[in-house]
Amino acid sequence: MSEDLPLVSVIMNAYNAEEYLNESISSVLDQTYHNWEIILWDNKSTDRTAEIINSFDDSRIRYYLASNFTPLGEARNLAISKAQGSLIAFLDCDDLWFPDKLFLQVPLFEDLEIGIVICDSIFFNSKGDNFQIYKKNKPPTGFVFKKLFSEYFISLETAIVRKSAFKDLDHIFDKSFQMVEEYDLFVRISLDWKLDYVDKVLAKWRVHEKSWTWSRDEIFPKERKLMLEKYIKQIPSFEEDYPDEIRLFKRTYTFEEALIDWREKKNYSARGMLKDYIFDGYRSY
Repeated sequence: MSEDLPLVSVIMNAYNAEEYLNESISSVLDQTYHNWEIILWDNKSTDRTAEIINSFDDSRIRYYLASNFTPLGEARNLAISKAQGSLIAFLDCDDLWFPDKLFLQVPLFEDLEIGIVICDSIFFNSKGDNFQIYKKNKPPTGFVFKKLFSEYFISLETAIVRKSAFKDLDHIFDKSFQMVEEYDLFVRISLDWKLDYVDKVLAKWRVHEKSWTWSRDEIFPKERKLMLEKYIKQIPSFEEDYPDEIRLFKRTYTFEEALIDWREKKNYSARGMLKDYIFDGYRSY
């Protein structure tokens, strides 16, 4: 592989990840694009995570054991601080890549306006159920800030980011968020950078009961509200420039709050939340 090809730093944050870690690391080793490094940040695991990592004999795997446990956003920032590549990719320790992922996505960064490149992905579980995220609705490309903010469509395992896109940000992952930290990061990058897309399934996102995405979904609407407050404070004329997008954003977290109330048998409260959006319908990627 030519030395002219950019180095991709693959950010893997592990905490008690022994169940799926071997398979995830192997999916990087199987890449047909070889100019990569893994930054594997072990967030004080107490299981066999370190043993599994050390079983791989490859100098491109760089292992760091955290001195203290930190929230995921902060742990990802610490891992990124060790990255030497000009491109940053993300792979959680329960997710997978197909062999041609880097080979097909990296060349799109030849366009110097591109800050993020994504691909299609499959959500899957242990029962064999799966869902292809962009099968029906292809994501927009180019300058996508409005669409990305109002109807978020990126799955982390698909994303590769130009490292220089972080330079204009006052922070990378927001340490105050537990659930929307990647959403917030990619939206802020999209203010100044284009997004491109490879229309091929190149990754798999594992759905399981230990995932916070499914077990702590009540956090989502709370953090979306904080995210909106953050943009109103930090982006000049945000409310004046993006009223339609803000309405869609509010609609999303209102639906989430209503679903939580319905689960708790608070039907009257749930209906009241939705009254402003009753004629909108609902669609997401």
